[in-house]
Amino acid sequence: MELAAAGGAAVVQAAGTDLWAGFRQRVARLFGRGDTRREQAELERLDRTAAVVRMVGQDVEERTRIVEEVSWRTRFETLLESSTAEERALLVVELRALLADAPSSTTPSTSVGGFAAGGRVDIQAESGAVAAGVINGEVRVGPPGHPGPSPG
Repeated sequence: MELAAAGGAAVVQAAGTDLWAGFRQRVARLFGRGDTRREQAELERLDRTAAVVRMVGQDVEERTRIVEEVSWRTRFETLLESSTAEERALLVVELRALLADAPSSTTPSTSVGGFAAGGRVDIQAESGAVAAGVINGEVRVGPPGHPGPSPG
């Protein structure tokens, strides 16, 4: 049931990120299993989860996230347990693919209007415009340093 736990965590971690729209669609499709009414109900449930995760205050945020993760973990467990062996095998493949594309706790994120990146970012200004950036974390400017002499 590790897969179900990872699914529950992924739903909560994805809520409110730039990846949410596509991720929620894939989760709803997974649960809907071809039934458009059921898929729509899942989209609504996912939207409620995202709203809860976004709206909580800092003091209750962690507890709320845990409750939402457990809720979705249970839903994934139920989906897997209620499936035939053949269906379960297909669901496991789909769930693993979904999780491979899910944001993780190390995926950069920012508030509305911000920009976050986990890789290289170039900021340029053209035609006399001003370019600015705020840096939180480690920064290296210029070419990479050369390694020092070998200790041995």
